[in-house]
Amino acid sequence: MANVLRHLPELEGMELGYIQGILKNMNEEQAHMFAQVYRARRKDAQMVLILSLVGFVGFAGLHRFVLGQIGLGILYLLTAGLCFIGTIVDLVNYKSLAYEYNVKVAHETLSMMSHMNNPENPASNEPII
Repeated sequence: MANVLRHLPELEGMELGYIQGILKNMNEEQAHMFAQVYRARRKDAQMVLILSLVGFVGFAGLHRFVLGQIGLGILYLLTAGLCFIGTIVDLVNYKSLAYEYNVKVAHETLSMMSHMNNPENPASNEPII
């Protein structure tokens, strides 16, 4: 069982509990590999907050682009953050926006690790005659 705080000390709150549940069945080497990939791809909640605040200066939607929500980013950019209402809602919900993105990244990282650890046997893809 890997210690989540040893591998990812920057986590807190719901994200810490979620990642701890993922790492509980991993050995130290797997947890270290997961932590390296996850740390590189996750988004910090404070960065989402700062980019949301930039929306009031005239570049609304930057946080949505960073979170991979391109459609909403374009919509916010063209409508000034839906007349600033969407930007205000995102300022209130910035932690949940970051958490949802990071959960998705954790699942993608686990999927990538499982494909690396269990490569598909190319011979098994041949049709049976």
